[in-house]
Amino acid sequence: MGLNHREQLCFNLYTTSSLITQAYQPLLRPLSLTYPQFAVMMSLWQKQDVSITELAHSVGLSKATVTPIVKRLQHVGYVTKSFAEGNERQKSVALTEEGQKLARKGKKAAKQALCATGLTEEEAKLLIDLSQKIQFNLSK
Repeated sequence: MGLNHREQLCFNLYTTSSLITQAYQPLLRPLSLTYPQFAVMMSLWQKQDVSITELAHSVGLSKATVTPIVKRLQHVGYVTKSFAEGNERQKSVALTEEGQKLARKGKKAAKQALCATGLTEEEAKLLIDLSQKIQFNLSK
């Protein structure tokens, strides 16, 4: 590979990530969610009643970044925060009924965003697998 930025993996991943996030914006607007809020909600749709620390780790953001996101999601009625069972210092995050109902609309938005990429489901799966391989190797 040369020094041309378009031939660099980091440049292509960065640019692609930015474009995908932009593609989500109009799809998430009717749900009153930003992309980082959507990422947190997707994690909670998979597993709820988790600590802020566990949630931050799940979405690949810092605890300091996730805390205000959770606060905003709590303000709009999608999540609740309470003390974790057995640990008075740890907060646990769970979906409200409204937050659970949002999952169907969130799945539709994700499907529309995938369609916008022009990738088939098989191509998307391959790209996800490769991305996860990179994440695993770089997080060692």
